[in-house]
Amino acid sequence: MNESIIENAVSFVTELFRGNAGGHGADHTLRVYRNARLIAAEEPECDLFIVSLAALLHDADDHKLFQTENNANARGFLTKNGVSLSDAERILAAVNAVSFSQNGDRPPETPEGKIVQDADRLDAIGAVGVARTFAYGGEHGRDLADSLQHFHDKLLRLKDLMNTPTGRRMAARRHDFLIAFLRQYAAETGDSADGP
Repeated sequence: MNESIIENAVSFVTELFRGNAGGHGADHTLRVYRNARLIAAEEPECDLFIVSLAALLHDADDHKLFQTENNANARGFLTKNGVSLSDAERILAAVNAVSFSQNGDRPPETPEGKIVQDADRLDAIGAVGVARTFAYGGEHGRDLADSLQHFHDKLLRLKDLMNTPTGRRMAARRHDFLIAFLRQYAAETGDSADGP
């Protein structure tokens, strides 16, 4: 694996997401990268280079953040860093399979896409997921009730949508935290834990 390209990708996304405080910053990308590598270690049929770059570039052209077409940011990085066309297409296929809003419940077709999707979904649940939900909500003018509705619309579904055994194990603990958070919130506010 070409570690210098991975290091360049870390620098690229750090700069690309500079100033993002809504839960999709470089810190999110680097957690997805770390989670993807943890999962990949248990999935011997995957290509770690493809997983690593797909994880690092998975939000580089996210429609919520950028007005790019045809993965322009990610594709530009891959071309500039001399990634072969065949590897670039595999990386971009994995990137394009990650998004919940774009793909819903449909799982990726490749092992690398499944791993990166699991890694991204892990960062949407647990303590970090709670923090990101409210950071994103605040940035977009959502009140607490709207942010809490996101738990029911998406976050509580993710545990059952994981693709890999490792992802499922990691998600179970984080899902339990979401349930505990909602119960505590309900206890403090007098609202139902089943909905805002």
